[in-house]
Amino acid sequence: MRNIFLFIVGLFIAQSLWAQEPVDFVNPFIGSDNYGTTNPGAIVPRGMISAVPFNVAGRPNKHEKDSDWWSTPYSNANETFTGFSHVNLSGVGCPDLGTIILMPTTGDLKTSTNEYATPYSAEEAYPGYYSNYLDKYKVKTEVTASVRSAINRYTFPAGQANILLNLGLGLTNEQDGYLRITDNNELEGFRTVGSFCYNNPEEIYPVYFVVKVDTESSDFGAWKKPAQYNGVEGNWMAYNGKTRILKEYMKPLVGDSIGAYFSYNFEQETAVEVQIGISYVSIENARENLQKEIAGKSFDAVKADAREAWNTALNKIKVDGGTEDQKTIFYTALYHTQIHPNTLNDVNGDYPMVGSSKVGNTSDTRYTVFSLWDTYRNMHQLMSLVYPQQQLGMVNSMLDMYKENGWLPKWELNSTETFTMVGDPAAIVIGDTYMRGLDAFDTNLALEAMLKSAKQEGDNPIRPELADYLKHQYIPVQEEFDGSVSTTLEYCVADFAIAQMAKDMGQNNIYKEFTARSKYYKNMYDKQEGVMRPRMDDGTWYAPFSPMDGANFKPVTGFIEGTSWHYSFMVAHDAKGLIKTNGGNKAFVNKLQSVFDNGLYEPDNEPDMGYAFLFNYIKGEEWRTQKEVRKIIDEHYHNTPGGIPGNDDTGTMSAWLTFAMMGLYPDAPAVPHYTICSPYFDNIEITLDDTLYSGNTFKIETIKANDNATTIDKMELNGKVLNSYFIQHADIVSGGILKIWLK
Repeated sequence: MRNIFLFIVGLFIAQSLWAQEPVDFVNPFIGSDNYGTTNPGAIVPRGMISAVPFNVAGRPNKHEKDSDWWSTPYSNANETFTGFSHVNLSGVGCPDLGTIILMPTTGDLKTSTNEYATPYSAEEAYPGYYSNYLDKYKVKTEVTASVRSAINRYTFPAGQANILLNLGLGLTNEQDGYLRITDNNELEGFRTVGSFCYNNPEEIYPVYFVVKVDTESSDFGAWKKPAQYNGVEGNWMAYNGKTRILKEYMKPLVGDSIGAYFSYNFEQETAVEVQIGISYVSIENARENLQKEIAGKSFDAVKADAREAWNTALNKIKVDGGTEDQKTIFYTALYHTQIHPNTLNDVNGDYPMVGSSKVGNTSDTRYTVFSLWDTYRNMHQLMSLVYPQQQLGMVNSMLDMYKENGWLPKWELNSTETFTMVGDPAAIVIGDTYMRGLDAFDTNLALEAMLKSAKQEGDNPIRPELADYLKHQYIPVQEEFDGSVSTTLEYCVADFAIAQMAKDMGQNNIYKEFTARSKYYKNMYDKQEGVMRPRMDDGTWYAPFSPMDGANFKPVTGFIEGTSWHYSFMVAHDAKGLIKTNGGNKAFVNKLQSVFDNGLYEPDNEPDMGYAFLFNYIKGEEWRTQKEVRKIIDEHYHNTPGGIPGNDDTGTMSAWLTFAMMGLYPDAPAVPHYTICSPYFDNIEITLDDTLYSGNTFKIETIKANDNATTIDKMELNGKVLNSYFIQHADIVSGGILKIWLK
């Protein structure tokens, strides 16, 4: 493993050049190991493009550890570089994208990854920038990005140099593409991608690109890898062209595993800049994106713009106090929440519509990558509080998807619906956004869309188990590994969100109907076992059964990615009812505490991520929340590549950490409050959007009795004693100060 202390050196250099700002505390390597599946590549907030080091292919066999990684283009544990991919996902657990790969080499031209892969060193990364040194070629690489375009800068030694575009390499199941060399320093084309999580293999789509090099090549060409014959891989067939015969000789190349190259003969060390623009609509739009965003700009100018964009985004929250590491993990977490959902539309507003081959157009931002089963729990609440304009844009994007294909998204990716995971999470996000006072969207259309998913029993891709849910008031076991309990609980949360929004809109009949439905979770509770348990359609409990079945993400009947213990308290929308169902305050506290004491809590799992905050519902037991939240942070979040406990899930784990370190958490979706724990910083200042909220800033001031104080002694909100461990969203966005004394 390479020495990550290089990041620290780079950080000190940055701090000497600029006064310390939030951007200087971000360590993009956090989460790039331990299956966090983040990466240190160059991206801007909500960027469509990201230039990410690709190190999970073309590896020597001695790196056996590399084979453990498959859903991310980069792992900090790996040591072999094969280029920079330009369309990527961050923090996900399924492979897709990770393609349109540029690779610099020197010496004789090699087009096979097994031949041109190289060890690398001297990694450096900060927001909007990544660099390394290719040991085999003595080439320094650097990348930076704008929203839809990126620049690669390669500093070559004297001698022959090559720049490869490998369209065959990537994480997606597909390998086919199209390319055309249009000049001795430019090419264009597309690469097909899709089949996220191996679902819907017919849902493939193109990513278009234009590549421009600032230096004319002495030779150029393309290659195509032929199909296997009797199981033996054929030779690579090269299609070479010279500048003088380009028009006559070079034809478009189509097929699997194709690529192109530009070659040079440098008399001295030379830096070459390679610009790339992408689009999900057309080659023409990719070219326009590049021209309007970075054409005429130097690498350093684009890098400076990226830094400024990140600093503007991260400056929404300022913290003072705490250790350097604590600031680093905090701002890196906030950084990760600004990656997905990301921009889909081109500079001219074009974007691919969901469910068709049509092209839509918007004057706003069309967002994509909605991993909603994850992000409904905290990430969108963070956006509503700190970045409400973004959150409204995301809601409007979801409603546009409903208008385009008749359904709200479930797990949408680049205008394809993957239908990954269970439940009806878009309804929760929309309901929660509305309940936090953000209603600058068509609320009647939103309620219509939410009710369609919640009431249409036949041909319903969002709630396919709805008929059974309504018939039995729970979802019975249909087959092995069906997730019946998990899905029932998710439907209950969504029904609660619908009820809350309907009530505020004056739809009392809908409110009553869906409030009753939101309590169907009680039908999954086995009083004898004291946990949620799968149930048959005749009302009997599924057997054999153990609450520990499904540990370590093993398949199990009734539950998705977890055990019964990971779901049995996932009822924050009706915490009082949950406490009563579990035998009252004392019994509930003892059972919930046993989850933490017996190692049953998983910090990398969404269903139980709110467990530690449930103690706040019982007077006198709030200290347990403060203790357990601190323990989770201190044990599982670090300023290291493995510093996120598992997949970041497009910012969900990072949103959890951001909130928890501030001493706030949105524990119940569609309930516009935050529950309180002890902050990590002496002073926290949230800059509010005064175009949507009445306040300008909200501050949290922590007064410690001593350096080791972590337990809340008393609190004041705007000078008045706060006896509750909950604070209303409206109180925060009105501005003011929350003082917390720790003992």
